[in-house]
Amino acid sequence: MEPIEISEDGLSLRPWRATDAEAVHRACQDPDIQRWTTVPRPYLPEHATGFVTDISGRAWAEGTGAPFAVCDAATGELLGSCGLISIDGAAGSGEIGYWTAPWARGRGVTARAARAVARWAFDSLKLRRLIWQAEVGNHASRLVALRAGFRVEGRLRLADPAPDGRPDGWIGSLLPGEVPAPGEPGPAGPGTVEALRAAVFGRPQPVLFATARATADPASAGAARATTTSGFTDLRLRPMEERDLDAIVSTCRDPDTIRWTTVPDPYARADAEDFLDFVRGAWAAGTSADYVFTDSDDRYAGSISLRLSPADPLLADVGFMTAPAFRGRGYLPAALTALCAWGFTTLGLARIEWRANVGNAASRRAAEKAGFRYEGTARGGLSHRGERIDAWVGALLAEDLA
Repeated sequence: MEPIEISEDGLSLRPWRATDAEAVHRACQDPDIQRWTTVPRPYLPEHATGFVTDISGRAWAEGTGAPFAVCDAATGELLGSCGLISIDGAAGSGEIGYWTAPWARGRGVTARAARAVARWAFDSLKLRRLIWQAEVGNHASRLVALRAGFRVEGRLRLADPAPDGRPDGWIGSLLPGEVPAPGEPGPAGPGTVEALRAAVFGRPQPVLFATARATADPASAGAARATTTSGFTDLRLRPMEERDLDAIVSTCRDPDTIRWTTVPDPYARADAEDFLDFVRGAWAAGTSADYVFTDSDDRYAGSISLRLSPADPLLADVGFMTAPAFRGRGYLPAALTALCAWGFTTLGLARIEWRANVGNAASRRAAEKAGFRYEGTARGGLSHRGERIDAWVGALLAEDLA
């Protein structure tokens, strides 16, 4: 296949040159490129030279790929890499790949380049489909794909991640006629929920803070001496860690936890380890924000989750449990209020729902103290240990916390 050049939307996409090696080497020292792609680590000058002089040229010559250097059309400055990393002529399919140089980020460079490559692939190569793949958690790549018109259609288990990456990947496709025109904002543009979520879940999980008014029973005050002299307790909501697992196991073996939740029974440490892996994967995927809340001495007091609806981007629901020694102290309502406020302000949610087994008065009390309004009973609204049961339902709206 003969190398070509593409000029579109302020960019020049051209075949790689030997003189690009220095800039490629400099770009590929970037931690994000090394984290999310399969470039060699450490990335040495000889790797850059081999890429621009041998690997890229061979892909064009053999028709197995179409790698482009993405440059500023006016200055010629190298801004990134974008192209077809594989071409299957018999299937009429290709796979797109890209990275953005750290000095070129935040300008929509790669989304514009991906659109240009896709348009060329459909018009000139007559491909019928393009594929995009990325490791689950690579929200920057996902956002580029969405802005280029790709539909993210699912997850690919046991994908081929970067070293130390998670084993699952996102996969999406693009068909002719779905590429936004140059200059069009397209889906997932700035200010959209998709862009907002990518910015949130593409970073490490933040620590949140709450303050609980002391309501401890004096008879059990020795169980958790976290109350300040002013009658308030400062709480932290932080990501779950290995050091929390013993306390989680103990909480999940408590009869009330078993009665009102769906934790495994009996509950083993392996279950807690699986749960830790699950919540880390959920943050990476952007499907939920799972926290432990701790007292002022950073002791585990409970767990709380904000789970995003896969059907409605403005809807979420909550789930929680409190360690027995910390019940009745106002910790859970305070943590729940803080997490919901974060969901409304940071994730752009409009409604957060709470559900509990009919009869779970402690859960209902905590939800109502956090501002949730009871809305009624959903018959057969929950699955609980192999049967459908009735559920209390409540909700909190953004304006309720204003």
